[in-house]
Amino acid sequence: MTILDQVLGDFFWRALIGGLGVALVAGPLGCFVVWRRLAYFGDTLAHSALLGVALGFLFQAPVNLSIALTCVGLAICLVLLARSRALATDTLLGILAHSTLAIGLVALSFMPDVRVDLTGYLFGDLLAMSRQDLAWIYGGAIVVLALLFWLWQGLLMSTIHEELARVEGVPVERLRLVLMLMFSLVIAVAMKIVGVLLITALLIIPAATARRLARSPEHMVLIAMVIGMIAVAGGLAMSWHFNSPAGPSVVVSAFLMFTLTYGLIRQQQQ
Repeated sequence: MTILDQVLGDFFWRALIGGLGVALVAGPLGCFVVWRRLAYFGDTLAHSALLGVALGFLFQAPVNLSIALTCVGLAICLVLLARSRALATDTLLGILAHSTLAIGLVALSFMPDVRVDLTGYLFGDLLAMSRQDLAWIYGGAIVVLALLFWLWQGLLMSTIHEELARVEGVPVERLRLVLMLMFSLVIAVAMKIVGVLLITALLIIPAATARRLARSPEHMVLIAMVIGMIAVAGGLAMSWHFNSPAGPSVVVSAFLMFTLTYGLIRQQQQ
């Protein structure tokens, strides 16, 4: 047995490796959530993930793939519905967020033959990470990071000043859709870590913490990645020593770093 097999055979190390992979990709996307004020959009996609779980069981499809496709479908619908301006964006997001979550829960209740750990889907089941989950996480991370590297300048320009980006010939609408699709993929891979109800926290808190420490957008992305990785390691350590749930512990660890960082900065300013 190789060292790699021994590491991947231990549930704690699988959880750590998987969590670090999610932190790597959640960092840069979290920065766009903060810059573009898309927290509510992230919540809507995260809530729709439970509908993806129900559809996966219904059609006997891989759950991760079903979640990703459901989130992608909802992201496309949101972009199209937002253009019609029939409803305010926040109203539309609120309707879809709670409706998809409720439909997913009701659909699962009609499947008596399917045993579903709702707590794991709602709050994450990091310690139950499998090798297949690791492959899904790192495959998704590679795709998202490659897209971000390729589209970075256009995404950043359209984030800073959308109208100027249009004048410069940047395909703003297309980039917005690609960004929404990347959010969908990250939510699908992060659901195993922190669950439906806490995914947005893993995106926002490290990025919000990094914002006060960064000197440039690229610097903020790197700091957010590091903070997310520390939060994962700290949350797992907390779960190990205090027998607390792993996913929420990761979010608590991130929040503690956020509070400590802002407290220290405020002291220095005084």
